[in-house]
Amino acid sequence: MNTESYPQASIVRYEFPARGEMPPVKLTWYDGGLTPPRPVELEEGRRMGDMFGGAIFIGDKGKIMGGGPGCEGARIIPESKMKEYKRPPKTIPRSPGHYIEWIQACKTGQPSACNFDYAGPLTEVVLLGNIALRMMHKKLYYDGPNMKITNMAEANQYIHREYRKGWKL
Repeated sequence: MNTESYPQASIVRYEFPARGEMPPVKLTWYDGGLTPPRPVELEEGRRMGDMFGGAIFIGDKGKIMGGGPGCEGARIIPESKMKEYKRPPKTIPRSPGHYIEWIQACKTGQPSACNFDYAGPLTEVVLLGNIALRMMHKKLYYDGPNMKITNMAEANQYIHREYRKGWKL
């Protein structure tokens, strides 16, 4: 364990409880060249992801695989199921890109498609994965509203810091 930098590779597993009508969700993050097992639905000869990574979404009725950071080119696998799929009409505005959205938000006051309402909680989740790695891969239980890890007090040192005299947040 190196306390000065992150590991060369890791696998971080997240479990989110059910929320209202939404079921629980399990998410596994692979990095550093580690990858999930190849889906049996993926045809021989097809690549899994691309040089920038990818994602596999596993649902009750099948799997969707996408390449790259924004899951461009996401496809249902196997390809035979993709060909049967009827795309719904586009109802969500398409993004002109993060930088243009940010400038438009500054000029108009309209929130961007991926504003801090999404980015803040997403960043919180990723940082909790970093804390789990520091805790030597122990399972952590997190109380989001109170920003506290409930089953390992020593992990909370990475959530809040003591500010120097005269500084506060």
